[in-house]
Amino acid sequence: MTRKSRRLILIAACGAVLALALGLILSAMSGSIVFFRSPAEVAAQGVAPGTRFRLGGLVKDGSVKRGPDQNVEFSVTDTNATVPVQYRGLLPDLFREGQGIVAEGMLDAGGVFRADTVLAKHDENYMPREVADALKAQGRWQEGGGKEAPKDAAKPASADATLGQRSER
Repeated sequence: MTRKSRRLILIAACGAVLALALGLILSAMSGSIVFFRSPAEVAAQGVAPGTRFRLGGLVKDGSVKRGPDQNVEFSVTDTNATVPVQYRGLLPDLFREGQGIVAEGMLDAGGVFRADTVLAKHDENYMPREVADALKAQGRWQEGGGKEAPKDAAKPASADATLGQRSER
């Protein structure tokens, strides 16, 4: 066997091992990939019961009903369609009606989304990108809709500004 043929066999063996490793990684990840869907997509595409996905939209006004043992029922809407959601657990502090959320879970046979995780925006300027994109597509999103500080509001002094004011020795 020549040196050139040994090198080619080594390169082919390394390529086969890398391909096998990549295949194993991708097959392991396929079970943990969770897709985002808006309520309109859920209604239009008829998601199969038991399929795990993320549902994003706005909490419909007047839809939040709290029950015993931390059971909460509410509806998520994107103004085109509404999906009822059931969740058991503590909701984020910022969860409220009319707010953008993303819930992760499964759709049951009755068309109710059984959420096991609910995420809410963390301030008035943030909304999950998927929810914002869905609302933009419907013309419901307004850029810069969050509260802005007045232009003449006092700015806090930075550490650099206070260091510059020291007297010389």
